[in-house]
Amino acid sequence: MADASALASIHVQVCYARPDKQFLLEQTVVPGTTIQQAIQSSGIIQQAPEIDVSVWRVGIYGKLKTLDTVLREHDRIEIYRPLIADPKDSRRKRAESKDAKKKL
Repeated sequence: MADASALASIHVQVCYARPDKQFLLEQTVVPGTTIQQAIQSSGIIQQAPEIDVSVWRVGIYGKLKTLDTVLREHDRIEIYRPLIADPKDSRRKRAESKDAKKKL
């Protein structure tokens, strides 16, 4: 028979990537835990103090979620860094650069 504490917990991951290092922390939490609670209890903010979930976006498996989203078994919480450059501007500059090279 399964242990009662095992039944009253779910397993999740908290992940965050920066250019020099990636973090993937396994965590066991109680049912009803929110994304914000899991991030705070995971210790990832101590390991990567630049994280600011009050401003940065978070998601589960690539889908944006709010901090008050309740977690389910095997969810992977992803913390997204803010974009440095607008992707549309970057694409436009690359296209202009290719056009300029073709004209030469």
